[in-house]
Amino acid sequence: MDDQTKLELEAAAFRTLRDHLAKRTDVQNIDMMNLTGFCRNCLSRWYQEAANARGIEMDKMEAREIFYGMPFDQWKAQNQTDASDAQKAAFEIAHKDAT
Repeated sequence: MDDQTKLELEAAAFRTLRDHLAKRTDVQNIDMMNLTGFCRNCLSRWYQEAANARGIEMDKMEAREIFYGMPFDQWKAQNQTDASDAQKAAFEIAHKDAT
């Protein structure tokens, strides 16, 4: 497989993941962090870092708006719930060694 085809397939897989997560607003970021170690915010940060590495000026909120498809505050108001005590405890256990 040539490099351009590989790049296009990787980009398509990323878009599919982004679109899947956009439909699954019932899945909270904290649940993703507890199970996978990353969430939508991580994906938007990685997008920002890739842009910045290529000389494209982009801040955190711009990257989140691109990833979420709307301003982050709007997405949070529509979709994010308060984390339960159980979710917070699971987060602490899952990330106790992270710094």
